[in-house]
Order: sequence, then C-alpha cells, then structure tokens
Amino acid sequence: MYNRIIRNDMLKSKLITLTTVIFVAAAAMLVSLAAILVVNLSGALDNLMTQAKTPHFMQMHSGEIDRERLAAFSKENSNVDDYQVVEFLNIDGTQINLGNNSLAHSVQDNGLSIQNDKFDYLLDLKGDIIKVTDGEIYVPVTYMKDNTTKVGDKALISGKEFTVAGFLRDSTMNSSLSASKRFLVSNHDFAELKDHGSMEYLIEFRLNDYSAIGEFETAYASEGLEANGPTVTYTLFKTMNAISDGMMIAVILLVSVLVVVIALMSIRFTLLAKIEDDYREIGVMKAIGLRLSDIKKIYLAKYAVIAAVGSILGIILSFIFKGILLENIRLFMGESEKSSLGLIFGIFGILLVFLVIILYVNRVLKRFKKISAAEAIRFGISQEKTVYAKRFNLNRNKLFNTNIFLGIKDVLTRKKLYVTSLVVLVISAFIIIVPQNLYNTISSKGFIQYMGIGNYDLRIQTNNADQTEEIVQTIDSDNDVSKYTVMTTKTFKVKTSNGSEENIKVELGDHSLFPIAYSEGRAPARDDEIALSDINASEMSKKVGDIITLVIDGKEKALTVTGLYSDVTNGGKTAKGVFNDNSASIIWTIVCVELSDESLVDSKVLTYSNEFDFAKASDIDEFVSQTLGSTISSVEMASYASIAIALAIMVLVTLLFMKMLVAKDKYSIAVMKSLGFTNSDVTVQYVSRSVFVLLVGIILGTLLANTLGEMLAGVVISSFGASTFSFTINPLSAYLFSPLLMICAVLIATLIGTSGAGKIKISENIKE
Repeated sequence: MYNRIIRNDMLKSKLITLTTVIFVAAAAMLVSLAAILVVNLSGALDNLMTQAKTPHFMQMHSGEIDRERLAAFSKENSNVDDYQVVEFLNIDGTQINLGNNSLAHSVQDNGLSIQNDKFDYLLDLKGDIIKVTDGEIYVPVTYMKDNTTKVGDKALISGKEFTVAGFLRDSTMNSSLSASKRFLVSNHDFAELKDHGSMEYLIEFRLNDYSAIGEFETAYASEGLEANGPTVTYTLFKTMNAISDGMMIAVILLVSVLVVVIALMSIRFTLLAKIEDDYREIGVMKAIGLRLSDIKKIYLAKYAVIAAVGSILGIILSFIFKGILLENIRLFMGESEKSSLGLIFGIFGILLVFLVIILYVNRVLKRFKKISAAEAIRFGISQEKTVYAKRFNLNRNKLFNTNIFLGIKDVLTRKKLYVTSLVVLVISAFIIIVPQNLYNTISSKGFIQYMGIGNYDLRIQTNNADQTEEIVQTIDSDNDVSKYTVMTTKTFKVKTSNGSEENIKVELGDHSLFPIAYSEGRAPARDDEIALSDINASEMSKKVGDIITLVIDGKEKALTVTGLYSDVTNGGKTAKGVFNDNSASIIWTIVCVELSDESLVDSKVLTYSNEFDFAKASDIDEFVSQTLGSTISSVEMASYASIAIALAIMVLVTLLFMKMLVAKDKYSIAVMKSLGFTNSDVTVQYVSRSVFVLLVGIILGTLLANTLGEMLAGVVISSFGASTFSFTINPLSAYLFSPLLMICAVLIATLIGTSGAGKIKISENIKE
C-alpha cells in the first residue's frame, strides 16, 4: 500500500519531488566532499612529510658556518636523533630560464640543491626519492602548476644547459608561503655552478621527541650557533603546506553546514505544501479513525525514499567532483594512504545527513496532532490566525501600486509564514558574500598589512649588506621616487621568563613612513621600544606595555612593547624596532619604495633588477600574488562554487515556497478573482512578496556576512599568523552584482512558482 501511495504521490508532484531530491543531494555531496577532503589532506600531508623525513627544526643561515661546532652541539644534545647541513645555492632569477620562460620576475629565492643523504629528501611525483644524473634538473612542482615549464624542456642556469627531467615535491618549500624554492641537480653539476650564486645553508635537525622542540630551540639559541636567517619548525612546515587547500576546505565546510540547514527548511516547505494539498484527506483519515502513527508513516516513508535517493545521488556526485578538488593536494603532496578512510567518512557524513532529515521530518509531522478533522473536512485548508497590520491600510496607501501594497501587507500580516523563507534567503546571501569577500581580501593589495609589510609600490631585497648603500644612492637620486626607507633585519638574543636566551629577528628602520596595521598599540618610535608579531607575543606571553630584554653586543637592553601586529612571513615570528646597532650581522635588507606615478612600477622593477643584479626587485602586488597565489586560487574556486550553489538554492527554495503559498491561498486567490483581480494582478502581488522578503534577506545577509562572516574568516586567516582581520569589500560585486543576481533568480522562481495561480477556479475554491 505504502509503495503505491508514495509512487502515485511522487508522479503527481514531480517538480517538488525532484527539487527536494536535488537539495538533499547537494547537502549530502558537500558534507561528503568536506569529509573526504579533510581526511585526504591530512593523510597526504602526513604521507609526504613521512616519506621526505621532514626536519623538525631548520635554521636557514647565510654567511660563514662552523660545521665542527654544529656537529659537537648535535652530538652533545641528547634529544637530537639526526643532523645535517644542506647547501642551497641561491641563483638570481635573471639567470634561470625554463623553456621559454625566465624567472626574472619571481619573488622566490630560487636555488640549486643536491639530494640529501639522511633526511629532508626531495621526492618525485610518485613519492620516490629522486636520483638525478648529470645534465638533468628537477624543478619545483609549483612551476609545473603555473605552466612555466614541462618535462623535456631545456633549462639554462647561469649559462649551463640542463634538461628538465621531472618535477619535485619539497616538504619544506612546497608552499607559496615559503620564500625559497629548491631545484635538484647532480653533485657534479652543483659543484660546477658553485661560483655562480650565493651560498646559503639549511641547518637541519630531527629530534627523538618533537614535543621537546621548545627546549631544543632554547638550547640552540643559548649556544650562539648560526642563526643568520629564518627559523622554521615541523609544525610550521605542516601549516604552510596545508593552508591553501585548508582554506578551500574551510569554505566548503561552512557552505555544507549552511546547505544542510537550507535543505531541512526546503523539506519543511515541501512538506507543509503537501499537507496543505492533502488537508481535507488528512481530516477524512482522522475522521474514519486511522491512527496518527499510520498517517505519519505515509509521509515519513515518502521522505525516507527522497532522502535515500538524494543521499545516493550526493555520494555519486561527491565521487565525481572529489577528483577535481583533490587535484591540487595530489599534485603537491601525493596520494593519501587514508583515501579509503576518506570514503568511509564521506559515506558516514551522508548517512548523518539522511538521519537528520528523517528526524526533522518526523518532528514537522507532529503538527498532525493539531489538525481538527471537522475543520479540515469543512474548509479544506488550515485556518491561520492572522495578525492585521492596523497602520498599514490600503486607504492610507499613497506610495505603492495596489498589488504591490497588498503583497507587502501579506508579508507583514503573516510574518511567521515568511520567516523560514527569509532565513533561507539570509543564509543564501551569506553563502554568496562571505567567500567572495574572503577572496577579495586575500587577493587585494591591502592584504599586505597582514604580512607585516607597509603599503608601498616596490621592494628591493638583498642579503649583501655591503652593497645596500649603492641601492640607496640610486633610489635617492631617482626623481620618480616620492619616498623610501631602508629596513634591516638582524638576529638578537632575547631573555625568556626562565632566564634562558632565544633568538629573535628584529626589523630595524623607520616604521612610520610605511606603517602597518597594529592589532594593539602602535609602532615603536624610540630606541627603548619594540613591537612584536602576534605569534612572538603569544609565545613570550607579552602584551602592550610589558618589558622584554634583548642582549645587544653582550649588554642587556630593556625594551617596552608598544604594539602587536599580524605577520604571515618568516613563520610569523618577527619584531620591529628603531634602535641603532652595529654589532649583529645583517640577515637581509629591504628598501621600500613609493613612486610618484604607480604606472611606472613595472618599468622600475625591470630597471632596478638589471642595475642591481645582486638584489631582488619586486612589485609589491606581484609579491603578494606569488606568495599567496595558491591560496588565492583555491579560495577563488570555492567562492565561484558558492555563488552557483547559493543561486540554485534561492531559485529552488523560492519555487517551493511559492507553490506552497499558492496551495495555501487557493481560497483567497479565488476571492480576489471574484472581485475582479486578474491573473497578472495576482502574480504582481506574489512577486512583491518575494522581492520584499528578498530585500530584507539581502540586507540581513550582508550585515551577517560582514560581522559573523568576517569573524569566521578571521579564524581561518589567524591559522597562519594574522590575528586581526577585516574584509576588503568590492562594492560593485557585493552591493550591486550579487544583489542583482539574487533578485533575478528569485523573480524567475516566483514567476514559475505562481504560474499555477491562474488555473485556480472560483467555483471550486469558494465554498462554505
């Protein structure tokens, strides 16, 4: 009996059934995808770092190195499992040509390395340790993704020709957030090119117990070992590798939760519409003594079938789309050993969606208890208790057309009925706006404030302190330069609370010329002041007003913390000061330049690159783009997908809601027709209702996106060093194009959904 009833009912309402199945499928697909992606990202990342034997501690160093002292420290420290010094030959981008492309404009520090013997292996795309022969070169996988080169191309490095034999995965430098990229060559070729670049060293350690990393860092700093460069730990390597795909997954996860909520509301729409259609039949069933549980079973069985079909369709779609979304993870990290576990979690997520839907339907069906058999048989529809808007009367209306007025009045008098539709539209607006704003923010020039960098046009970075004066003299005499400043980064010792010493990198210079955004406090202005990055402040348990003690030239110097700022560069562990120092060696120098005419940026970058072949000149926009390129690309893809999903939701929900309203309003539509209202008048009234609710939804959704959405986005951004966060909004996109798309979608759905109103006959619907 149930099978026949369900089949007949579905055939009778094909569109509503299909729409509900689509909603369930979308919700199931997104939940499944989020689960699959999370498990695969985690598994692939663990697999990459295990195969490569990623170092637990890496100290990058430029300058002289005492290998014997490092070896002695390694031998004496009981927590060291293994140790090595890796040579990294930094080659200027102008000396690297891959196929037809030059790396002259690359902001990365590109260099050559040989395969390591102990750990930190460079892997091929199969996950195997690469064995390279003379004349071959393996290129970082990032240059494969951006189509810079391909296997078989000729590569010219400082005049020496190589053949691109393949691409490599580098567990320490895969991420675009890493400032360096390693190319793999043979020992013989590396030795030939040693005089054509500047040598840097990667001092790497594997520990017996990684939980003691803090203690190890303190011991390394206390010994005064080489530290002329960034310090990176295993946790930070993991974070940098995961951040791009992690942000995309975070967006999908947020959207999936919201779509599940919308799916439940849509089911509520369809169920209420069906109850309205069957109101008299339900009354008859109750009148003849059919048990309430038996009546509920008929509806519950139907939605169980819909939920099952939608869930099966959802898992099929998730299997189809997972390949596209896993593409970046597979390229940069390889296959996950947990892929089968990902499928299990994906199926579990879908089963959870199915269960939630059944429980929700069962809850909605409890309203059967409130249906009066006599009332249902007599009227054929539910009798609403209408609260009239006394101040909103037709005879006082001077603003709107009569039909528009009646449409708005209906919304105001039946608020409870429209609340669910409003919530769906608010959530849909939220889904459209938040990913879009997040993408606009991280791709904007203003995002540099979260990288500890001021707002200027170009930067010239050099590790050669002796030639900085040459750069400064040229910049100072350039009439196209409106202002500039020199920032010098040095490493000092800082006293910890327990009396031990750690290394801290301090950027010295005039921080008032190109100020950054501070989450708390201000920039240092005197030589006894310092500003800390949020991560440094957190690790040292310091806040604005606290004192930290630096050891400068063997003497202790007390500095007051004046401000805290976000920074996603150099592991997020930096500081800023204005004091003078001639004792510590310079790690790098950055000359920050603002031009009188921004259109000259490209030509100036080219000019300075040619003139200062020992330095790296970069357009600041290009610097941000290359540093965050992979992350920007992932969030962009997620934002476009979110827009498509949200618009589809708005169309389907509005369609369902209009059909429900028409079914519910058969009597009132018949009355209006008897009073002379035409079908077009009725349509205008329903369009007015939809647009009015939509406009309120857009306003509330935008407010929610710019408050709660900004807070949620801030949580994601803070995972790689930016504590304070505010959206950069594209006004045209957020306040014009997106609302227009939403309005068009809702109008189309309303016109389709109310098309049945014209078929309502007066004689059949006006009865006692």
